[in-house]
Amino acid sequence: MSKRTLSGLDASFLYLETPEQPMHVASVCIYEVPARRKRSFVNDVRAHLKRRMHLAPLFGNVLAYAPYDLGHPHWEAAEHVDLDHHVQRITLAKPGSMRQLEAAVAKEHAKLMDRSRPLWQFTVFDGLEAGHIAFYGKVHHAALDGQGGVVLANAILDLSETPREVPPPRPRALPVKTDLKIGEMIGAAFSNTLAQYAKIVKSIPTVAGAVAQAAAPVLKKAASQRSLPIDFAPRTPFNVNISAQRVFSTASLPSDRLRSLAKTLGGSLNDGVLFVCASALRSYLKLHDALPKKTLVAAMPVSLREESNKELNNQASMVLAELGTHHGDAKKRWQAILTSTKKVKESLKSLKSVLPTDYPGLLAPLLVSRLNQTVASTKLLEKLPPVANVVISNVPGPQVPLYLSGARMMTFYPVSIIVHSIALNVTVQTYCGNVYFGVIACKKAVPDLAKFTDAMHAGFDELIALAEAHEALAREREAESLPLAREVKMAKSPKPSAARAKPAASARQSSAGEARASARKRARTAP
Repeated sequence: MSKRTLSGLDASFLYLETPEQPMHVASVCIYEVPARRKRSFVNDVRAHLKRRMHLAPLFGNVLAYAPYDLGHPHWEAAEHVDLDHHVQRITLAKPGSMRQLEAAVAKEHAKLMDRSRPLWQFTVFDGLEAGHIAFYGKVHHAALDGQGGVVLANAILDLSETPREVPPPRPRALPVKTDLKIGEMIGAAFSNTLAQYAKIVKSIPTVAGAVAQAAAPVLKKAASQRSLPIDFAPRTPFNVNISAQRVFSTASLPSDRLRSLAKTLGGSLNDGVLFVCASALRSYLKLHDALPKKTLVAAMPVSLREESNKELNNQASMVLAELGTHHGDAKKRWQAILTSTKKVKESLKSLKSVLPTDYPGLLAPLLVSRLNQTVASTKLLEKLPPVANVVISNVPGPQVPLYLSGARMMTFYPVSIIVHSIALNVTVQTYCGNVYFGVIACKKAVPDLAKFTDAMHAGFDELIALAEAHEALAREREAESLPLAREVKMAKSPKPSAARAKPAASARQSSAGEARASARKRARTAP
């Protein structure tokens, strides 16, 4: 394979990684294994992967570093991939509950990955209730983002119980090792850096115009209110330096119902997800007497990837959305979320095409890593106003059943990353009619995370009540408008014309006169 240098954004996940801050993403899926299968599922998975590894370059890629950290690392072909190391098995103690699985996943997710090997790791958990198995797969964020993960999923998953036939791998050329002299190494690093600076300079006019357009309303508001243009988030128990320990919890809701409720109230599925999270955050913080008077702010990853772009690198950025958690009234909270997400969409239109996903690599490994270590050791972020309180990410997924080596996927819970000063991450995946919430947190900051995910169901009930009240009000207004509509219709009906009314009046007068004459005649002839 040809060597591919990591982009600045990809490489930053390596530079920012520490034992307290691993930079891998994962998912844990529960599978129903066919009852007739007698073989070990973990062995089946290893054999399955061996036949499919060539379909996703990530399986056989290993990091290679620039000498003396002069530039970003690059990917090259690994000489050997040990499937016994990359696919492991853990048996849960009885009864094999969901809480036990969540605790085991949290423990695995806290472990750093071995950078001398390809940066992926799969674990098969057996011993679950009802005889199901769970498949936990993690990949370093330097290797792919949520959309790039589709390529990986397509490589190992199928649409039926019978695995599809795949073409065999092409004969692989042996890696060619090139020994460069120190002068050539420095020259290559400078050349790459100059190319990056040229791209930056070339894009300055476009970037400046887009930033000015997006910033104009913010600056205008700041000027009118005589305040800072950046509105920081309030401080919460989540805005702390994180430890190396993790806690993981899950929840699920019906996606069609959630989408329908949000649509009834004028929003999208993503707005519905934000409302459920906002309500749960409010409940959790209120329980701990830590609810700020100011709204919490969510950092939301957004994809910058064009539909035609199939590269495996990261093409994403972050936007901020207010969650309206300071509103006890659910209707006001919903309106605050709608207003905020509308602003996000409008600003993203201007910035999406120019947000950077790369930066020059000369000495970046040293500089970024040292800066990250300094920030962590001094707890600097705990002293600064937080920009956001929580990360909330919504990843669309398939609505058809998927299979791994003949086993049907029943659930799909994502497991993401937490960082210093944002110790809580909620990542959502839609799959087969459900919305699956995977919530990861620092155990020190959020020891009772299950109370937060349990509160999501109460948030969903709030949304149901809000939508039902909205529909009831709409029906009431419609009922009230019907009599008024009939009155308006009658008022607008055409009146008889004068020409038609006059003969009718004459006829009535003539009939009355004839009646009086007849009465007089009868009176004269009476005895």
